[in-house]
Amino acid sequence: MSNAPTETAVDERIKTRSRFREAMIRPELGGIVGTVAVFTFFLLFAFDSGMFNSQGIMNWSTVSAQFMIIAVGACLLMIAGEFDLSVGSMIGFAGMLIAIFSVTLGWPVWLAILLTFVMCIAIGGVNGYIVIRTGLPSFIVTLAFLFILRGFAIFLPQVIERKTIIGGIKDVAEGDWLAPVFGGKILTGLFQWMGDTGIIAVFERGTRKGQPVVDGIPMLIIWAIILVIFGHVLLTKTKFGNWIFAAGGDAEAARNSGVPVNKVKVLMFMFTAFCATVFAVCQVMEFGSAGADRGLLKEFEAIIAVVIGGALLTGGYGSVLGAALGALIFGVVQQGLFFAGVESSLFRVFLGVILLGAVILNTYIRRIITGER
Repeated sequence: MSNAPTETAVDERIKTRSRFREAMIRPELGGIVGTVAVFTFFLLFAFDSGMFNSQGIMNWSTVSAQFMIIAVGACLLMIAGEFDLSVGSMIGFAGMLIAIFSVTLGWPVWLAILLTFVMCIAIGGVNGYIVIRTGLPSFIVTLAFLFILRGFAIFLPQVIERKTIIGGIKDVAEGDWLAPVFGGKILTGLFQWMGDTGIIAVFERGTRKGQPVVDGIPMLIIWAIILVIFGHVLLTKTKFGNWIFAAGGDAEAARNSGVPVNKVKVLMFMFTAFCATVFAVCQVMEFGSAGADRGLLKEFEAIIAVVIGGALLTGGYGSVLGAALGALIFGVVQQGLFFAGVESSLFRVFLGVILLGAVILNTYIRRIITGER
């Protein structure tokens, strides 16, 4: 029997990468660089404008949260290899359903909200089912639903109320148990204490004298945080998250490996509809009304936030945290230009530059590190 030491066989297919290389190919890279650049810019040019006091922070945080809510759904769906261009119309349609159910028909607000969720998620499922059954590009199917839902959002209130804006939602939501989950605020006592101790500013005159200018954290922000955490954990810590990557990377190979690709894609369409409905309910509760034009262009803003966050348009690659950073960039730029005294019409120009820069950076760095061509 030989006593010679045995050598451990090394599998040449396994390549180790340094932590630096791992960090450089993370999909969040573009979002991180963009976020640092945007905050640096506004710290230099708008620091004394009020952008970074309690009220300013709440302003751009709230706007960013709006983008985050829809970006989470768009991100997971895009990683799964599909698009949903009906998100913006879904927002307007969902808000109008809530208004019609609660104000026009007089149903309890909680019932109106729950029924709206059921209907919108079902429509998301129909989107996914048509894409799977017909083999048509999701771009075409959801583009059709963009027009269908927007048409209903305009048609229904005109036929029922003879107008395209329905108000009075705050009145009927008074005392409802579910409405505060979407339209309320939390930590109001903490913010009152911070106002009393001088940590944050308070109103100096009028009926609100002594009240803090920021009196709580809106549920819109809480929903954004919850959805980002949920999406990140789902994508990175579960088997279903691996299925999402597989479905978007190579659907046929995923099917051959036992991944239920069709189920994954349909569920992601439904989740995107859920996120759009959350946005719609929060918006309706905040404004106390529903408008047929709500949600215009939100589908493109969600996709842009996801792309800034490092996701590939071809699917199979992306990050929920990156999408959240993309949404943060959206909100900070939109509000920051106002604080910096820059013409607001330049918002789209600024955003386009950030988008292009983030995509080029992501693509260039990833090709250098991975050797792709």
